[in-house]
Amino acid sequence: MIRISFIKKGDFFTGFECKGHSNLGEEGTDILCAFVSSACYMTANTVTEVMRLNADARDADGYMRLDIKDSPEKAQDILKGMLLHMTELQKDYPDEIKVITTEE
Repeated sequence: MIRISFIKKGDFFTGFECKGHSNLGEEGTDILCAFVSSACYMTANTVTEVMRLNADARDADGYMRLDIKDSPEKAQDILKGMLLHMTELQKDYPDEIKVITTEE
C-alpha cells in the first residue's frame, strides 16, 4: 500500500512523506505507482527548482519526502493541489493508497 502523509504546522502544509508500493503490477508497469511518483516529483521539483524555496527533498525506492524549511505559505497551492490529486486517486484505489494529514 502507498501511504502519503501531508505534514501541517499550524495553518500551513510544510511538505509530505510518501512511502510504499501499490503492488497493482510488476515493477515498471504499475500505473498507480507511476501516477503517484510523477505527482510527488512534480511537486518537489516545483517547490525546489521553480519556486526556489528552501526545502529538503529526499527519495529512495518506494519513498519520497519533502520538507519546506522557510516560507511554506508560498507553496500552499501546489501542496493543496497534490493533496486533492492524491485524495481523488484514493477514491479510485482505496485498497492501494491511503492519504492522511499529520500535525507537527
